[in-house]
Amino acid sequence: MAALSGLSRALQLGLSAIERLETAQALDRLVAPVQKAVRSLPLGPLRDVLHGRPLGHPLHPVLVQVPMGAWMSSAVLDFVPGAGRQARVLAGVGTLTALPAALAGWADWAEQHEQQMRTGIVHAASNAGAVSMYAASFVVRGRRPVLGRALGLAGLTCAGVGGFIGGHLAYRQGSGANKTEPVPHLVEPGWHQLGSLDGLTPGKPERRMVGEVPVLVVRDEDGSVDVLADWCSHLAGPLSQGDIKDGCATCPWHGSEFRLSDGAVVSGPATAPQPRFETRIEPDGTLAVRLPNAG
Repeated sequence: MAALSGLSRALQLGLSAIERLETAQALDRLVAPVQKAVRSLPLGPLRDVLHGRPLGHPLHPVLVQVPMGAWMSSAVLDFVPGAGRQARVLAGVGTLTALPAALAGWADWAEQHEQQMRTGIVHAASNAGAVSMYAASFVVRGRRPVLGRALGLAGLTCAGVGGFIGGHLAYRQGSGANKTEPVPHLVEPGWHQLGSLDGLTPGKPERRMVGEVPVLVVRDEDGSVDVLADWCSHLAGPLSQGDIKDGCATCPWHGSEFRLSDGAVVSGPATAPQPRFETRIEPDGTLAVRLPNAG
């Protein structure tokens, strides 16, 4: 019981320290130039791949499994007699595969709120320490195996701290989570009236409410209407304040593009599509909408 109590206190102290990072404005002097550098990388279409758009969710957590698995396996083999060579190979594999995982993480990090970026820069620093330690471990293991194992243990410790901070980013701060997931649970089943169709200007984004949920309403020149959830699935930006062009809505916060006809992601950093509402025009000219999977 004493050990569990001590562990609980240690975790609480760690959580308190991470919470203080969110408001540590001194980190902004580092965050701003790094964000600018990451955004300026000539990644082209690869940027959406790094965000995870083809997967439908962030790629970074997937890629992280490889280096973490390799490093943990290396640590286990360090205690197996005669497995030094295999442990060294796994230390090297983890170091190499950490690089694409880090690149995906940086791509996501650069498109977050300032509180998340402050936490994220420390998360990245801890992981950089893990990569450095394991790279050094790989180099020295052949000649100085004891030092190599010690460096590996230090690297695994850094990776563990980074993972703890990463969990806070993902689950406490909601980094990478689909911000439109609650929409079907907040919208009542059935049809909801949004006002007169004549009150909508063709091509102009309008914001309406379906119960508690704001929606983006766009009337086309031919009189058809597209209605999407107004919260951007990336970070809940207001799509109704963004541009409408070529049949797509662009989030004004981070530039995610969504196709009006079906809510699909055209370009990131968003990875999840926007909930799309069915529409109909009542006999009196009132626009009505419903969400097929509501409730």
